[in-house]
Amino acid sequence: MQYSIKDVFSPKLFHTLRHYSRAQFTQDALAGIIVGIVAIPLAIAFGISSGVGPTEGLVTAIIAGLLISVFGGSKVQIGGPTGAFIVIIYGIIQQYGLTGLTIATVMAGILLILMGAAHLGSVIKFVPYPVIIGFTAGIAVTIFSTQMNDFFGLGLTDVPANFIDKWIYYAGHFSPNWWALGIGMFSLLVCIFMPKLTKRIPGSLAAIIAATLVVWLLKEFAPESWGVAGLQTIGDLYELPDGIPAPHLPALELAEGESFFTLIQKLFPSAFTIAMLGAIESLLSAMVADGVIGDKHNSNTELIAQGIANVVVPFFGGIPATGAIARTMTNINNGGRTPVAGIIHAVVLLLVLLFLGKLVGMIPMACLAAVLIMVSYGMSGWRTIYGLVKHPSRDLSVLLITFFLTVIFDLTVAIEIGILLALVLFLMRTNEETHIRTFHKEIDPNEDTEVQYNLEHLTIPEGVEVYEIDGPYFFGIANRFDDIMMHVSGEKYPVRIIRMRKVPFVDTTAMHNLSMLIQRSHNEGMTIILSGVKEHVHKQLQKGGIEQMMNPKNICPNIRVALNRANEILSNKQ
Repeated sequence: MQYSIKDVFSPKLFHTLRHYSRAQFTQDALAGIIVGIVAIPLAIAFGISSGVGPTEGLVTAIIAGLLISVFGGSKVQIGGPTGAFIVIIYGIIQQYGLTGLTIATVMAGILLILMGAAHLGSVIKFVPYPVIIGFTAGIAVTIFSTQMNDFFGLGLTDVPANFIDKWIYYAGHFSPNWWALGIGMFSLLVCIFMPKLTKRIPGSLAAIIAATLVVWLLKEFAPESWGVAGLQTIGDLYELPDGIPAPHLPALELAEGESFFTLIQKLFPSAFTIAMLGAIESLLSAMVADGVIGDKHNSNTELIAQGIANVVVPFFGGIPATGAIARTMTNINNGGRTPVAGIIHAVVLLLVLLFLGKLVGMIPMACLAAVLIMVSYGMSGWRTIYGLVKHPSRDLSVLLITFFLTVIFDLTVAIEIGILLALVLFLMRTNEETHIRTFHKEIDPNEDTEVQYNLEHLTIPEGVEVYEIDGPYFFGIANRFDDIMMHVSGEKYPVRIIRMRKVPFVDTTAMHNLSMLIQRSHNEGMTIILSGVKEHVHKQLQKGGIEQMMNPKNICPNIRVALNRANEILSNKQ
């Protein structure tokens, strides 16, 4: 198949600007402003929960959001930090520090660019849905667990990264700050009930405005005896700059006896996980958006844009980024139809960072924890899981294993084992769906035979046995078919016909077993006839040397020709 450069990299922005209008700009501007406002608390919360800070979250949303909109393959995709990355980022920082995160993110960006250049934009189709739901639900539970410190105002430091150790640590040091808990509960209620009042104002934004105002009033006017001073805000823990940090190279700190190449080897699994998460989430978001606006995104271009963003962002201190489904849908629902809306969203975030840093610093940490608790609830996919629990299946086992591996171990292990397990179950299903039938005396053409316009039963001569493989002829079926053939007496059936009309493909194991069967049958004075071999399967047999082992007359186009050939062979033997 031939590909042009447009299949690989064709940003939607340049297509939409050819016929751009003032009316469309007005819609995009309104949508971009709203999405920018919605993205403020999320960018800050994701940055803090990832183990970096609010600045890194905002910088990522600004730079990655801009680059993804300019170079992306979707008209309405909004890029930035997302909850899916929190777990993997936090783990990398704990083990390798900020330098390790920078290197892993750049490596992930390069992998994404290579995936797009290699036309792997359909990668999402190869990740089973139970695996996606499993690790997404696992991420949701992990995010929820990381928010307990701020939500209850525990003020703990050095909280373990491991899920089980974390909850043991919480239980041993549980001494809540009731003011923080009150602000957290208040914010949670606003997030829950605001959408019921109006869809125009996001619940997270309303919660942050209301909670920030309440905390400011308490700190300004409440007496010291109330103990309000213990309410922590972003400004109490982080220093917010008044602009985008200058690009810089990370300070490379290597352990004794460790080379840079060794560090890259250690970070590659994490980089691969970031790249896979970025690809899955961005392409899922683009697919959902296509269904709403009636457009078709360019998957390869989208992957390259995600890669560019993740290569550039780390040099400004940012974290991994991808397409965000919630922000993309907010963009669509408010009239955004071109990448201009995403560019304006990035400009809005930049203005916030430049001029509203002090206000951002007043946001209470308990409120951010409440916002992320709502994010984790939205990510959990509990309805899908509940539906699978009601109807147990192998998919449920894949989902649950991926979920528990994500929570107890880490995301890299969960994705690798989840995909491997799904592949094994797929092969088992394929093996079960492929049937091997045996015919001894006659064949009923009414049972979907390839012989047309002849409904008479086809008589199988004595001394001939017919086997039919219905489904893919791969290693699992090849071994089962070989076992069946091994138990057949050579004296009773000197001719064996193998019907392959319903075999869509053969693999190396199948060709090896078939060649061994032909050789063994020849040694025992038996003849193998192949019937109804499809053209592309026939070519595979030619390349595998199977045809050279047989008389060309013994590869027949249909069962009638094969039976006639069997009669001819029997006559010659007699």
